[in-house]
Amino acid sequence: MNQPLAYVHPGAKIAKNVVIEPFTTIHNNVVIGEGTWIGSNVTIMEGARIGKNCNIFPGAVIAATPQDLKFEGEETIAEIGDNTTIRECVTINRGTVDRMKTVIGKNCLIMAYSHIAHDCIVGDNCIFSNNSTLAGHITVGDYVVLAGMTAVHQFCSIGNHAFVTGGSLVRKDVPPYVKGAREPLSYVGINSVGLRRRGYSAEKIREIQNIYRILYQRNYNNTQAIEIIEAEMEATPERDEILQFIRDSQRGIMKGYFNAG
Repeated sequence: MNQPLAYVHPGAKIAKNVVIEPFTTIHNNVVIGEGTWIGSNVTIMEGARIGKNCNIFPGAVIAATPQDLKFEGEETIAEIGDNTTIRECVTINRGTVDRMKTVIGKNCLIMAYSHIAHDCIVGDNCIFSNNSTLAGHITVGDYVVLAGMTAVHQFCSIGNHAFVTGGSLVRKDVPPYVKGAREPLSYVGINSVGLRRRGYSAEKIREIQNIYRILYQRNYNNTQAIEIIEAEMEATPERDEILQFIRDSQRGIMKGYFNAG
């Protein structure tokens, strides 16, 4: 940690075994956990809360003030969970009065040049490929994958285990377990590859597929589809999670069905 070519504010709280490379700047009111590596030319600003065993690559800017004209200097934070990797030139802004924080969960990989704006809440085990961009106030579940150049509209939600293909514009909420692709963003099936990798059985994957067939392939509106799913399908955690996500959606879920086969 004794790096003479880096600047560390005396008010920063940094674990003894953190490695800080040259030309990095760490501001006041920063907390960095054990085993974390901070590359060169990183800027970590006030309000950063970085967990254990993280890796932050050169050029990243963590906890910069929000790019929101309504921001009036509130004392907010940006949290990064344990074992998360932040690649080159990623920018993560801290929160505003809306949520008071921006959160990146544990075991995430945020690839180069991605941007995560103020008041975003990102779950655990997520992968955001290069140049993924989240506007403000977005909620992302666990195990979500955003392929490169994906842009997500403010206030959208993306459910657990969802996969969004590269270059997509996410204007509506993306339900759990699905793949979104095309323009405008459409349902192209469930994320069966990801689910198998995470230990979901073939039977459970078929159950999820059947739910989304009713929702997307039978020409019902959402209200009709929810009634049919509740009447015809046994209550399970996955079924109830999907239905609750749809009911809670403020922007509405992505529309359309494209048969990639």
